[in-house]
Amino acid sequence: MSNSDENKAVDTSLLRRLYKFIKPYRNYVILGFVLTLTASFLGTVRPKLTQIAVDDYIANNDFEGLLWIIFLLGAALVGEFIVLVANTYLTRWFGQWTLFDLRNTVFEKIKSLHVQFFDKNPIGRLITRTTNDIEALSELLSDGVVNIMGDMFRIFFILYFMFSMSWELTLVAISVLPILFYATFWFRSRVRDAFLNVRDQIARVNSFVQEHISGMSIVQLFNREDQEHERFRSINNAHKKAHIDTIFYFAIFWPAVEVISSLAMALVIWYGGGRALMGQVTFGILLAFVQYVRQFFRPIQGLSQKFNTLQSALASSERIFGVLDTPNRIQDPENPKKPEQVEGNIKFENVTFGYNKEETVLRDVSFEVESGGTLAVVGATGAGKSTIINLLMRFYDINEGSIKLDGIDIREMKIDDLRSNFALVLQDNALFSGSIMDNITLGNPDIPEEKVKETARNIQAHHFIERLPGGYHYELSERGASLSMGQRQLICFIRAMVYDPDILILDEATSSVDSETEEIVNRACDKLMEGRTSIAIAHRLSTIQNADNILVMHKGQIREQGTHGELLTIEDGIYRKLYELQYKDQMLPDAKPVSE
Repeated sequence: MSNSDENKAVDTSLLRRLYKFIKPYRNYVILGFVLTLTASFLGTVRPKLTQIAVDDYIANNDFEGLLWIIFLLGAALVGEFIVLVANTYLTRWFGQWTLFDLRNTVFEKIKSLHVQFFDKNPIGRLITRTTNDIEALSELLSDGVVNIMGDMFRIFFILYFMFSMSWELTLVAISVLPILFYATFWFRSRVRDAFLNVRDQIARVNSFVQEHISGMSIVQLFNREDQEHERFRSINNAHKKAHIDTIFYFAIFWPAVEVISSLAMALVIWYGGGRALMGQVTFGILLAFVQYVRQFFRPIQGLSQKFNTLQSALASSERIFGVLDTPNRIQDPENPKKPEQVEGNIKFENVTFGYNKEETVLRDVSFEVESGGTLAVVGATGAGKSTIINLLMRFYDINEGSIKLDGIDIREMKIDDLRSNFALVLQDNALFSGSIMDNITLGNPDIPEEKVKETARNIQAHHFIERLPGGYHYELSERGASLSMGQRQLICFIRAMVYDPDILILDEATSSVDSETEEIVNRACDKLMEGRTSIAIAHRLSTIQNADNILVMHKGQIREQGTHGELLTIEDGIYRKLYELQYKDQMLPDAKPVSE
């Protein structure tokens, strides 16, 4: 199959899929077609009426008949205006509803995808898919589809009237079409690739801007403004060149169409004028043909413009459907299981996992957390601590072994059922634009405001919230930037507590707060952990000394485990060395100094 055939197959497939979003509004689309057909007829009937006026009434000095034709011309003009107004509003109305549905579908897909998808796809690129790419479909879905048919009907009516008056003049007028078709196909073959490149470059620009605005403090801290500006100039330059390529093709095509149109007009005047002088063609027919030739190339130019719109839309839809077609690696089982009552027993059995095939992060990891027990996980960066949480929450699926919750393999549970048992507090505060109340409840109407305030009092966060303008209804800026790091973390703890989870997970939740806030949070954690299974990942050993069991991870394996006291008795143990590093000023009498 040639590239041309492949492109046609792809285009047809994309248009068929886009039609699924238009289908709910097909009655409005049909009405739009009827209005377009009416407007096309009213627009092309006017030159025919002009011919009748000249040949039948002006030539015969029939004033009354001429008035009647003038009335019909005025009625056709007014009618076309009314129909075009109604058609424009209707087509753009159902077009915007189609875009509304498509945006919802894309966002629904994105929020349901596995975490690994977001590891490999920059945020800026996904923003482009839900904004720029969908907006590129606006003109096509709003009026492009209907107007393409309108232009085709207009060409049909023009040819009908032209052939009805003089088939010879018609053949002369359309003799330039082979040249026009060649120019159009040349244009089509080149502009599609150009539009695909434009969309790629827009995604690159969006990704770069999003990442660098989010990390601008780092750029400024390390004085990298000039270097990053040069990188942006390079990306922006590629974006500019991609657009200039499309401009170049249009700069050739549009003048070519104008020249071909003028050539057709000249041929009609030359041939028709000669026939008129010989009395073989009336002056009214020649006048009508001049108008029809002028009209004939407008819809052809319109179709070319619509083709421009179509190519841009197809380039965007290809990327949109690329997101919609992304398979979700984390799937619900066909016959899910669910514990009758969640006790909170967690068991890892010989778990092996790697984020990619080349690197194994966890190797043959096995441990158990009893219901209501507290497990702490410590280790160096990259030891696999957070990976344990990612696997337990089923953000990723393991390669080997099993993870069980109350005796049921978590892969046999519905994802919603599994995650509804957990509350997760991360080191990176996950806050959204909106009020503090909305960030705590996440819009859950079952959580009353009084429960939120009571929970805030329990962890000593109520006072600072009440001092904010609006209190619990204070509007946060993006990611809660208007609050301190500790205040943001306290809000995340309140969120975890008001949901009253069966299992609590703290992933280095106090590592980014000051000592005073840490003490407040630790007291909150003690309350929060009472009577529920808890897993805490921590660098500061002071926060996990009361844990029932401590896992010491090293290079993806469990090297030591036990209580705080048991681990300190291991000579040259990893945990003991970590303890000694953090408490040099409070060394145990029998502890060996850490070798330098």
